Amino acid sequence: MQRETREKLGLLFGFVGVICFSLTLPATSVAVTYFGTTIAGLGRTIVAAILVAIILIVRKETLPSSSQFKRLLVVALGAVLGFPLLTSWAMESLPVSHGAVELALLPLATAGFALVRAGEVPSLKFWISSIIASLAVIVYALHLGFGQLQMADLALLAAAIILGLSYAEGGKLAKQLGSWQVIAWAIVIGAPFFIVPVGLHLTTDMLDAPVHAWVSLMYLSVVSQFLAYVAWYSGMALGGIARISQIQYLQPFLMILFATVFLNESITFFTLVIAVIVVCSVIVGKNAPISKKKHAQRTTK
Repeated sequence: MQRETREKLGLLFGFVGVICFSLTLPATSVAVTYFGTTIAGLGRTIVAAILVAIILIVRKETLPSSSQFKRLLVVALGAVLGFPLLTSWAMESLPVSHGAVELALLPLATAGFALVRAGEVPSLKFWISSIIASLAVIVYALHLGFGQLQMADLALLAAAIILGLSYAEGGKLAKQLGSWQVIAWAIVIGAPFFIVPVGLHLTTDMLDAPVHAWVSLMYLSVVSQFLAYVAWYSGMALGGIARISQIQYLQPFLMILFATVFLNESITFFTLVIAVIVVCSVIVGKNAPISKKKHAQRTTK
């Protein structure tokens, strides 16, 4: 496959993944209201684990090597434990629009970890566009928070950092294991540790939750926790981690759009201005050159 074709296909997969992820916070906001932080944050992994375990068994997938297993732990720490739990806790007190803009820092975190973990070296143009977009969403977050950050804000920032590492590690590992296999094995690794806490938080009252609450939980379990990652890791494996991460700048504004449609949250003129700034930064950053880090060669006498 030609490089240009791979990059275009990577951008397509990445965009599909972003659309799927954009419904995660709205779905979390609904699910956490009826099921609580633990079920919405960790219970989704138990459900997803049943699905992916069946797929892994039917396809007779080879077990990861010991070195791959260690790297899968990093993916599981961010994508399976940290991000779902932290965002579920934050959504108990923050509106989706507030959380969405803070998670826009995720691409910068992903690109930073890509520099270290995948050997990709974004150009100065790339970093300038990333910084401009990041500053824009920080201003937006402070505006919504009346000039200050709450504990839930810090939880979201931590979620962005830990998921950025997970994305970078998973994107690189996807080239070895395959895109969907990375998140599938990460889910299987993490799920057993969540059975006890999830079981302790199950109550009979949850059976009375409305249909839209169950739909939200199922979306988090099947799409947000698994299928969205399949598309996302496929995109990063084809188009490069740092470049595909730029698409994530669209995610917070798609989240706000979905929050408006499904949760009746309002969109202000200030939000639209920030959206234009961020989207313009994405266009510039997407076209910025990205190179591989050159390793010094040993010389012998």
